[in-house]
Amino acid sequence: MIAGSTLSAAPDKPRLWFDLLVVAGLVAVIFGAMQVASEWRHPLQAKVVIDLSARALPRYMLFSLTRGWIAYFFSLIFTLVVASWAFYDLTARRYILPALDVLQSIPVLGFLPGLNLALLALFPHSNVGVELVCILAIFTGQVWNMAFSYYDSLRGAPADFRMLSRLYNFSWWYRFWRVELPFSAQGLLYNSMVGMAGGWFFLTVAEAPPPSGDQVLMVPGLGSYMKTAYDQRDVRAQIFGAIAMGVIILAVDRLVWWPLVVWSRKFKLDDFGGNRAAKGRLQLWLARSRPIQSFALVGQSLKQRLLKPPVPPTEATSLAEPNAPPPPRPRTARTVYTILVASLVLAMLWGGFRLVMLLSAVHLADWLEIGGDCVISFFRVLAAVGLGTLWTVPAGIWIGLNPKLSSRLQPFLQFVASYPAPIIYPWLMAVVFLVHGTLQWGSILLILFGTQWYILFNVAAGAAAIPNDIVCCADILRLSGWGRWSKFLIPAVLPSLVTGWVTAAGGAWNATIISEYVTIHDQLYQATGLGAYIGRASDANNFPRLAAAVIVMAAVVVCINRTVWKRLQTLANERCRFIT
Repeated sequence: MIAGSTLSAAPDKPRLWFDLLVVAGLVAVIFGAMQVASEWRHPLQAKVVIDLSARALPRYMLFSLTRGWIAYFFSLIFTLVVASWAFYDLTARRYILPALDVLQSIPVLGFLPGLNLALLALFPHSNVGVELVCILAIFTGQVWNMAFSYYDSLRGAPADFRMLSRLYNFSWWYRFWRVELPFSAQGLLYNSMVGMAGGWFFLTVAEAPPPSGDQVLMVPGLGSYMKTAYDQRDVRAQIFGAIAMGVIILAVDRLVWWPLVVWSRKFKLDDFGGNRAAKGRLQLWLARSRPIQSFALVGQSLKQRLLKPPVPPTEATSLAEPNAPPPPRPRTARTVYTILVASLVLAMLWGGFRLVMLLSAVHLADWLEIGGDCVISFFRVLAAVGLGTLWTVPAGIWIGLNPKLSSRLQPFLQFVASYPAPIIYPWLMAVVFLVHGTLQWGSILLILFGTQWYILFNVAAGAAAIPNDIVCCADILRLSGWGRWSKFLIPAVLPSLVTGWVTAAGGAWNATIISEYVTIHDQLYQATGLGAYIGRASDANNFPRLAAAVIVMAAVVVCINRTVWKRLQTLANERCRFIT
């Protein structure tokens, strides 16, 4: 094992204590899973009463944490499957990438009302329907930046790595584990962090969505707890909720994300070993635990069984293989592929027909109003992304190139980026009103606070992946000042920066709904824009206008991605990728 010498040198007494702690943790996980399962089977209630006492917080924290990790599991599976499909299948790529653009631009409130009605009809007697709605809402806040990041990593994988994998007969499974996943580990990991933060950011919207007709589809959790505490102006409960949110974010960061960040640095493209962040005490102590060692041995055995080395090629096959045509797709695979594509086409045709019938009720005056509001929201989104870029690029490069600084700042950044938006906005609005501002321009600040983290985390991931020999070359050439930034740092992180821009812009359009349509202590504040229009249509359950506004928003996002971001992405990948 990697830490064999450390384990043998570890004293017995700490090992026993940590064995007991690990066993207690496993028991707690089992009982927590039983508690969550019991909540899902609970009969559906028309109104959920949220207990604002401190003793209810551990239970609510468990529910919210479980929803977040279930959503992340499906986000990760979706990312690996869909991004790989788009990369390897040119025909599918033409449809998948625009579809991701459209799905990224659809706001949460744009599909929650219809989704609520559908899942309530499917699960009328239990909480399964509302729990699935909540998980899907969190899923949409996590998945898109992960998918774009992984696809961009697949495009940027060195060509010689792929050539060697073909020469040595790597199967797709072996190539995925040995080439693609290691190369994309840092970008995928940082985007997983910001994706999880995005899910937490919309936690109150997911767990306490706007009423759907006569029903208030609230689920017990930390987000609904904080929303209820704020609505009832219970300062004590608000403080408890903020502390609980901080405990969750810090615990997940120290126990999950930071160890993974340290682990991912071994996949950095380097001609020589660079400095790696030292493992923390908690990681070393956990490594001494005998249950953890047993799990590690089981994992190592499973890894050896799943990752069988490929059969070495003979001289004849190694010479003939590069010029040989690719093997035809098996008939079974072609049949499954055809059925899948046909099902998707039929679903799109049926959905398109229903959408046309819905949009027939929208008048010309409504379309003109939507178009004018869209222009105003466009400039707000542009301003928010531009302002966020000004500070996130230098800060992200600084953090990515300094592992010790990253270790210290990451918990703070995770907390700020993850704090639920509807709880933060009243404080930001107080700052706007303090300087005699209005929501017309103050909404830019609200959008900025929700989307700048996509740029920051992507730039930090790009800076962390810069090979140490490239950094040394820049030092030898004595690049400093603006020359260092323009000739080295900005080009080095440009592929990651463009990915951050794409996801930040999509998130900014989504954030316009809660930034241009804000309710503070039963007082409604509106700014002229497409987000406010969607908010009004959602509250009124006016599905034709809601669908029309969402379609216009999606169309604008797709056009910008196809005409601006795609060209920048191609330019960055062609000129600013490190080639071994």
